Amino acid sequence: MTPNFAVLALLDGIAYASLLFLVAVGLTLVFGVLGILNIAHGSLYAIGAYVAATLGQWLVANGYNPWLTFPALFAGATVVGIALGGMLERFLLQRIYKKDEVLQLLVTFAVFMILENLQRMIWGVQPYFMSTPLNLLGNISFLGINYTAYQVLFLPAAAIVVLFALRHFLRHTAIGAQILAVTEDREAATSIGINATRVYFMTFVIGACFAALGGALATPTTSLVTGMGANMIVLSFAVAATAGLGQIEGAAVSALMIGVARAFAVYLSPELEVIMPYLIMVLVLLVKPNGLFGKDTARKI
Repeated sequence: MTPNFAVLALLDGIAYASLLFLVAVGLTLVFGVLGILNIAHGSLYAIGAYVAATLGQWLVANGYNPWLTFPALFAGATVVGIALGGMLERFLLQRIYKKDEVLQLLVTFAVFMILENLQRMIWGVQPYFMSTPLNLLGNISFLGINYTAYQVLFLPAAAIVVLFALRHFLRHTAIGAQILAVTEDREAATSIGINATRVYFMTFVIGACFAALGGALATPTTSLVTGMGANMIVLSFAVAATAGLGQIEGAAVSALMIGVARAFAVYLSPELEVIMPYLIMVLVLLVKPNGLFGKDTARKI
């Protein structure tokens, strides 16, 4: 591999890892607090992408300033996270928190299948693409390589902002302190007046917003097709398991590892691209069964 290809693979990996982190951190946050592995998380990613693309296309088609497509990405993700995520938690997940884990998986898988078919009903099976934000930022030269500024600057910046904002929220706000207290011991937190039901609702909505945001920010870089949520949820599980379930900072590290390794596999040995994330996960779990940052004690977030 020449130096130019190495730089290109590294940039590809960082861009992909940024999107992967956004989705995986929502998944691991929900698991860390609620204790549920939400398979429907992948559908929230896909629907967030479709809604953001639809809103962006509408703005451009009606002659609005194309720069409005940037806030449209965040607006679409927020609407999906709050509306769809809120409904799922309030009307479905609240009923299965104390049920068997297998039942929880089956229920969230059923929701995933329903939402996948809902996507086909609304958007059809033709690919969607909304590249306006990508085109507006143009290209930059990095170590002699021309690369889209959206992928090399905007996406990593968004992921870094989310990581540090979430850290600050959990460690330096009253609501964050309540979330941590419920995570440590729900019964004790409830006994001192914390509304655990409200904490669960807020946590799930935040996680849903992150999933939808990952999809929305992916919109300018890829064609949106049915089934994209399935691929992302499996990769997100790999990231979360590699880091240690419930580990937020660890999700950033493992997303970067998997994203970069996958990108180098594309250039060096394309046939390994598909298995690379899972190969990393298996190797890590063989050495550290609880993940890179996992502990034997209660889940931490």
